[in-house]
Amino acid sequence: MLQKTIVLLLGLSMFLYSGAQSIVIRANLAVVATPSGIDRYGGNYHELNDGLLPTDPGEPSPGSARPKRFSTWVQYDWGQPVMTDQIDVYWWDYTGTVPLPSAYRIEYWDGSAFRPVEHPKGLGLTNNSYNSTSFDPVRTTRLRLEMDSADRWVAALLEWRVLEAPGGGPVAPLVAAGVDRDVMLDGKTYLSGRVRSIRPVSGCRWSKVSGPGEVIFESAGSLTTTATFSSPGIYSLQLKASQGDLNASSTVRVKVVQPPPAKRLDVVYTTRYKMDNPLWNDRFKALIVHWIPFCVDQIDRSDLTTGQGGIDNFIEAAKALKGLPHGAHKGYVFSNAWVYQTVESMCEALMVDPRGDTAIIRAQDNMKATLERWIPIILSAQEPDGYLQTAYTLRDTSKWHKRWTPESRGNHEGYTGGYFIESAINHYTLTGGRDRRLYDAAKRLADCWAANIGPGKQVWFDGHQEMEQALVRFGRFVNDMEGQGHGDAYIRLAKFLLDSRGGGDEYDQSQTRVQEQYEAVGHAVRATYTYSGMADIAAEMHDVDYQSAVMSLWDNMVNRKYYITGGIGSGETSEGFGPDYSLRNGAYCESCSSCGLIFFEYKMNLAYHDARYADLYEETLYNALLGSLNLDGTDFYYTNALATAQPRYAWHSCPCCVGNIPRTLLMMPTWTYARGDDGIYVNLFVGSTIHVGTVAGTDLEMVQKTEYPWKPAVSITVNLKAASEFTVYVRVPNRQTSELYTAVPDIRGLSSISVNGHAVTPAIVHGYAVIRRVWKKGDRIDLELPMEIQRVTADRRIAADSGRVALRYGPLLYNVETVDNGSIGGQIGNEPLKPVWADSLLGGVMTIRGKWADGTPLVAVPNYARMNRVSPTPTPKSEWVPLPAVANQPTQYQPKPPVSLVWIKE
Repeated sequence: MLQKTIVLLLGLSMFLYSGAQSIVIRANLAVVATPSGIDRYGGNYHELNDGLLPTDPGEPSPGSARPKRFSTWVQYDWGQPVMTDQIDVYWWDYTGTVPLPSAYRIEYWDGSAFRPVEHPKGLGLTNNSYNSTSFDPVRTTRLRLEMDSADRWVAALLEWRVLEAPGGGPVAPLVAAGVDRDVMLDGKTYLSGRVRSIRPVSGCRWSKVSGPGEVIFESAGSLTTTATFSSPGIYSLQLKASQGDLNASSTVRVKVVQPPPAKRLDVVYTTRYKMDNPLWNDRFKALIVHWIPFCVDQIDRSDLTTGQGGIDNFIEAAKALKGLPHGAHKGYVFSNAWVYQTVESMCEALMVDPRGDTAIIRAQDNMKATLERWIPIILSAQEPDGYLQTAYTLRDTSKWHKRWTPESRGNHEGYTGGYFIESAINHYTLTGGRDRRLYDAAKRLADCWAANIGPGKQVWFDGHQEMEQALVRFGRFVNDMEGQGHGDAYIRLAKFLLDSRGGGDEYDQSQTRVQEQYEAVGHAVRATYTYSGMADIAAEMHDVDYQSAVMSLWDNMVNRKYYITGGIGSGETSEGFGPDYSLRNGAYCESCSSCGLIFFEYKMNLAYHDARYADLYEETLYNALLGSLNLDGTDFYYTNALATAQPRYAWHSCPCCVGNIPRTLLMMPTWTYARGDDGIYVNLFVGSTIHVGTVAGTDLEMVQKTEYPWKPAVSITVNLKAASEFTVYVRVPNRQTSELYTAVPDIRGLSSISVNGHAVTPAIVHGYAVIRRVWKKGDRIDLELPMEIQRVTADRRIAADSGRVALRYGPLLYNVETVDNGSIGGQIGNEPLKPVWADSLLGGVMTIRGKWADGTPLVAVPNYARMNRVSPTPTPKSEWVPLPAVANQPTQYQPKPPVSLVWIKE
């Protein structure tokens, strides 16, 4: 229940105050202000004026469920001067869990600086109540509330009203036309404008400002409408609102693009393959010999006190299904997830040729035994109708009544089920379909969902997306294994689950229909899993609204919210995205979000046959994701900051990434190649021997010989059973992956390319060198990639990177570390930078050598190899340290200075 203290008049927020003789109505100027702030963790500043309050100190409310705001100040900005002489602030201590600030101040902008208001009276700190403060009237365009936190945590500000002073004059409405977006030429964009005003608005209207073609609005006089476009290009649309003689407007940029090809590319499934590459040989061995066995051991344990919930949950669930005495569920409701991820990781690891390495062979033998032990245990927990989630089977029935209910959205039913379905695919390919136990169980689970959820049945969506992309992946696989049509029901169910989203929150991307989502918001893992599933549906069903939304989300994320390492999620919302261009270097960049981003970019590559998406997932693969594990494969990062003093750790209270990392890295054949009707697409350059399936009617094996990314030469041998004419599409790397970053020198194209020793000059189409010929067994393509050190600068709107430069060599970003440089807080020099191989450093890496501005040597190492000379910890260790104590003052904290960073001062 919420205490409603606002009166809505024609959409206007007004406040009532009673005096002895009369009632005075004063406008709340915060309604037409733009909020902002400086924080240490995050929060949605628009919540500062939403009127949602707790009704009593002990009752949960939307306010108490919000992310805690670690702020030192918040600010309102107006587009014109306003006059005020009073504010009301609502403090809330989150039912006694968060201290209120020790004091706060009110400052106004005088045109050149912030000044304190004069003669403030009030400044109260009463919890669970509005606190009014009056002061001498000020006319300003900015008002700031500056708070002294009681400790390093939060200033618990829930609401902030700014009251209009008498004689302030008319104030124009605040108009928002919406976020910039993309739309398919044959589609429409959904416009949803907002007008906020303290006086009645007489009208509003949409119009075209600029653009190459005609724009047709379905209803130009409505805030919510649609628009279609006659020609591709960039358009500016304006929403204008009138309030008497005052007008205000806002514009939205719409990029109209051509739709994707009618048919997507085909998946190259991960089957048995051979790696032959210095970097990847070492990384895969660390995964297979150390990391995956460690995860198996942790999952087998029943005595964990953090990150618990492994195979023991399946054992207890099987007892419950038999009506036997059983133990309670351990760990999070989604703890089945890392069990299934580890199953999939083992299946993929067993498809890697050990090439005689006895340590790998021994680890693989143990994995085979583990799978034979685990699979019966897991399947024994599957319910008679196919449903599978141990948290549900072992639930407290007084709290969790039924499956698939709105109140159980946070129980991760689809999240865990999706991972199980995906694990079944790679188990099937591992065994060549000879062992169908997991495959058949996955079909039973998917059939159970399809029997209960869908048109004319139950409408539902999961709070943590995963089932959607799993169902499409499984549907495609079933179609490929059993014949077209057999898996279509799973794909239709995936679309229904996505279509059912709406009426919820940005946190889990349910704030509106997915077809009308144009900005990457909320929890970054949930977001990328959503967008990956949407990209699947757009490609499978040719739904133009999905195509437009997916391209908009991709554009927004990559060109406004993307880290240079290929990571996403600044952490300014809970484990999620911040505003456009807000990319602080103490980034969250969860490892699972890197996995999700690779899935998303890969699906876009399949849909658009365009190499730019492979450029992006290569960047994420080699930096944000590869660097999440240490070189020995014994410790990992849940989050991947670009400036840090935090060591890696062995385990986490939420170990959702521990199996996701290896299952994504080991799916190398799938990331390396894709098949089209007329040929094979080469997306990654990795020394390997991979069977890619049937191309142009013949079985095809692709063999790469390369030491990339250390050396530029790549040799690709085409082995096929019978001569055949088809096209080999070779990706031409373009390091300009995002509009956010500019590199010098600009590197793109190929240094050289030849076929069987003869130079060729192929056409470059959508980032691929197109080579069509009659191919025979043993034909060879040789190419050389341009490899130079690049200095990268960020868009000026990224404040955290202003005056800084990052270093890149090939696909690899680089870090400077105190262990090599002493201090890393200085400026980089102007001397030329050189790539220098260091055979004995970090397992053998290409370093970048140069000079700091003071003339001392500068050494940079690949980002993936960062923080490998710092002792790990068992679990994450805080980077915050207390400052020296001050008498009669609460303890203050600050982050440790980074010992490894990407962005260097210029």
